[in-house]
Amino acid sequence: MTTTEFIHGNIGLYSAIFFFTLLAIELIAIKLFRANGKMPAKDASLGILTGVLSDPVNAMSAFITLGILSLAQPFQFFTLPVNPWTFLVCFILDDLRFYCHHRVAHRCRWVWAMHVVHHSSQEYNLAVALRQGWTKHFTGTMLFKVPLVLIGFDPIMVTFCGVLNASYQFMLHTETVNKLPRWVEAIFNTPSHHRVHHASNPRYLDANYAGTLIIWDRLFGTFVAEDEADRPVYGLVKNLNTFNLFKVLSHEYIGIAKDVSQKGLTLFQRFCYVFAPPGWSHDGSRLSSTDIKRAAGIGAPSVDPVAAKTSPP
Repeated sequence: MTTTEFIHGNIGLYSAIFFFTLLAIELIAIKLFRANGKMPAKDASLGILTGVLSDPVNAMSAFITLGILSLAQPFQFFTLPVNPWTFLVCFILDDLRFYCHHRVAHRCRWVWAMHVVHHSSQEYNLAVALRQGWTKHFTGTMLFKVPLVLIGFDPIMVTFCGVLNASYQFMLHTETVNKLPRWVEAIFNTPSHHRVHHASNPRYLDANYAGTLIIWDRLFGTFVAEDEADRPVYGLVKNLNTFNLFKVLSHEYIGIAKDVSQKGLTLFQRFCYVFAPPGWSHDGSRLSSTDIKRAAGIGAPSVDPVAAKTSPP
């Protein structure tokens, strides 16, 4: 067995060691440096269980994404070599791909039904990073990767860039790191930026979709800075208040099924219950994130971090 084969064959083991080592370090830091700091056992256990089981479950359906990328490869406009420069460009473009995927995941209920699992915790620690949905290959957002293959990047490289992006994001889910140097906060996604993304405060909704680079949020007007005067309140607008794994994984899909099966709806209304933003309803009886922000007197997220930080709560 070659070294490469050994590494590939044990990548799951190495990832687990990396993640659980960081979890242990964070737990120690919480105990030592945060007053009354804690990592609630039930919530952390649910996050870890969801993450550990998501790998084999998602692996069983990974053929959907890998198959689509393989089908796209023969239609490439160019064939780019695999070298450090093409890898860097691929990583940056794949990060933009993730921004698009992530934004859709919050604005399309079908994709949100998978992603809501990740936002269902009212805590914020590295265990929350592991709380991932099990249906990512069924959302259709893998199609965002197809343009990267068509312009010439190897599908394996594209996939690997996505793995690196996800690994970087794991480290963002912590309150033990406050603000980083200004130049880092300006370019990269940081724990401070991602705390905003996980918050249910009206001013923080639909903000900071970045994976690795926060520049996409600044460029597309979805950046909001963390404000000490409005500390993030984590979780959903309407929390589940359950540690039942299967309820956490399935509740939004069940909600979609119930809404679509209502009597007297038009075909368009049924379509909207699946693909419109979360909170959409045919009779206006529910509130979307846009409605919640409007009711709180808050406009769209600002691309200007200073303006975002000083906007009224």
